[in-house]
Amino acid sequence: MSGLDQAHVQTRLVHAGSPELNGGAGPVNVPVVRTSTVRFADTATHAALNGQRAAGERVATYGRHGLDTHQALEAAVASLEGGYRSILAPSGLSAIVLVLLATLAPGEHALVSDSVYSPVRRVDKTLLQRYGIELEYFSPGKDDLETLIRPTTRLLYLESPSSLLYEVLDLPALAATARRRGVLVATDNTWSGGLYYQPLALGAHISIQAATKYLAGHSDVMMGVVTVDSAELAQRIGATYDALGLAVGADDAYLTLRGMRTLDVRLARHHHNALSVAQYLSRHADVARVFYPALPQDPGHALWQRDFSGASGLVSFAFPAGQPGAAARFIDALRYFSIGASWGGYESLALQAAPERLAEHSVWEGAGEVVRLHIGLEHPLDLVGDLDRAFGVVRDGLRRSA
Repeated sequence: MSGLDQAHVQTRLVHAGSPELNGGAGPVNVPVVRTSTVRFADTATHAALNGQRAAGERVATYGRHGLDTHQALEAAVASLEGGYRSILAPSGLSAIVLVLLATLAPGEHALVSDSVYSPVRRVDKTLLQRYGIELEYFSPGKDDLETLIRPTTRLLYLESPSSLLYEVLDLPALAATARRRGVLVATDNTWSGGLYYQPLALGAHISIQAATKYLAGHSDVMMGVVTVDSAELAQRIGATYDALGLAVGADDAYLTLRGMRTLDVRLARHHHNALSVAQYLSRHADVARVFYPALPQDPGHALWQRDFSGASGLVSFAFPAGQPGAAARFIDALRYFSIGASWGGYESLALQAAPERLAEHSVWEGAGEVVRLHIGLEHPLDLVGDLDRAFGVVRDGLRRSA
């Protein structure tokens, strides 16, 4: 679409990946195109398209590669992230594994921020170590990245803000160091939905999202997406995708593309509601600490202001030490918050952060139990009222046990 690359992101979200008007008319949405077999007019066309695909071009020669629906979604995400190309995956975790396997070989080394999405560590232990790939976890805020890079280091894998405690990393500085040493930089960008953070513009080579979360936005899709900044990486990751036999359903691609059309307005409401809740929690006597980078008192606030244009719906808080069971009593007392491990949909969620997961974060220095909230699209006063009532239940329980 002419001039779309120069348009504001809100306009690109509405128009990127839209179908062309054939014969002067056509649908607003890309149709769901399902197929296992792609037909060709003749052998010359078949050979030519296979050659283009082998060279890394986005050409479908088999149903697993995806047709119109998939290509429209990939185009929309690439436009959102400011990338060369986006590649779909069946889940957020499969997108992460795709990047790790595409960029690392036996005997090679990757540096991973220690507060990364915890299943990455499980992939490390159950898969990568078996193939002689070494992941080393480090604290971006405390360790000197320059001294950790080895001759065999091929990848710097980050997540900003981090899982659970939302530590904001200085991506431009970390990426500059890695690039100077010839190391690829990948980052998980799910927290921002790709809307409020542009890691490729800040120095990363690869941006990964669990499209399950904010891109789809309605808790009814499992999908991941990898966006790269170059043709070389597109070919490299695309070849790994083919080798792993990955595929994404056309219906899921359609639902995710439909969700993207309202990403801007949904995230604005998530931001507004979450900030209201975070401010309430920061004033509450029963809260030891709130984790939300949009709060001025958050340690990562200055970096968030510099590099981000908004905040998502994830807020965590810690109870004071010496209150065992407080988190469970609190969560069980909530009415408008469901208990669930995912997030990014329209609904509010609550989950206790596992102590062993918190211990993986070098920035964690507390002792109280931590609750992770996803603030949905309900009215913020209703959510605050629900939280306030749950704190009352916890206080009553502490008084009875005293």
